[in-house]
Amino acid sequence: MTDDLVFYTHPMSRGRIVRWMLEEVGVPYRTELLGYGDTMKGEAYRAVNPMGKVPALCHGATTVTEVAAILAYLADRFPEAGLAPEPAAAARGPYYRWLFFCAGPVEAAVTNKVLGVTVPDEPRMRGMVGYGSLEAVLDTLEGAVAGAEYVAGGRFSAADLYLAAHLGWGMQFGTIPKRPAFETYAGRHLARPAAVRAREIDDALLTQQAGGA
Repeated sequence: MTDDLVFYTHPMSRGRIVRWMLEEVGVPYRTELLGYGDTMKGEAYRAVNPMGKVPALCHGATTVTEVAAILAYLADRFPEAGLAPEPAAAARGPYYRWLFFCAGPVEAAVTNKVLGVTVPDEPRMRGMVGYGSLEAVLDTLEGAVAGAEYVAGGRFSAADLYLAAHLGWGMQFGTIPKRPAFETYAGRHLARPAAVRAREIDDALLTQQAGGA
């Protein structure tokens, strides 16, 4: 049933990544659109996510927040979509590695760059920062995707989806440099039918919201 899977989002948010995942999974879901500063911070939505931010996913009695967690949940809950290696498979290791590398080091390093936060060039201080440096993160990410179609198990997974979405968004807005390996890898996956469909849905919703403002 559509009402069983409820997706809370804003069309210009990280919810765009979850939308892509939902389209890949291919099960019915209902979208609840929230506005920044009003419904997103309202009492009703804070009962879903006390942080007052999107995305969030409710599936029956289960509530999941945080993009990586939602992707992992959907991949495991709907295994027929083939978006995660089998739990006992060797590929499960790199799948987890790159899924959470994106959620941790990539997110933190890129956010700090956008905010103008510079890690002091001193060993003790660098050691306090989990990602080390933006350049180290980007070089590591490039090593993972250069010449590789997929990062885990020889097939598309939620880890590829998350990495490609971040790379595409970052290169579009200038927070991640346009390295050839990034463009090739992200371009391949962002051209998937589900990715295109998800962008069309969110772009239409964004236009709709703007028209109603």
